[in-house]
Amino acid sequence: MSTYTQILYQIVFSTKHREKTLIKETRPELFKDIWGVLKNKKCHLYQIGGTEDHLHIITSIHPSVALASLVKDIKLGGTSLIKEKKIFQHFNGWQDGYAAFTYSTEAKNNLIEYVNNQEAHHHKKTFKDELIELLKEHGVKYDEKYLE
Repeated sequence: MSTYTQILYQIVFSTKHREKTLIKETRPELFKDIWGVLKNKKCHLYQIGGTEDHLHIITSIHPSVALASLVKDIKLGGTSLIKEKKIFQHFNGWQDGYAAFTYSTEAKNNLIEYVNNQEAHHHKKTFKDELIELLKEHGVKYDEKYLE
């Protein structure tokens, strides 16, 4: 028997202190780097997007890959790229944690559209408000002090 999985993740994390440092013009370079990390880990990227202070990644993860290790590798790789190429001048790092949610495959197209529309979405709602909604929607208990 081989290993078979179907787990669609939305991974969300922000810059340190939610600083608005991920300027739009150079975000695609960061996205390409993250796609490379996922590809090297045999994960499938469906969509990546975000705004100046946070990212959303829609992916399926290879069964041999631990979620926490993957997020760590994404952050380390992104930080190296940012420092090496100086693509975000005021970037000071990533938040310590992350949020990850699972979805059915039927939700994939809606998730991709949601991530594609992050810029417009955040004209109406802050990242903190969005994250609280996601946590509540998925029944995740959280401590308000970690959302600052």
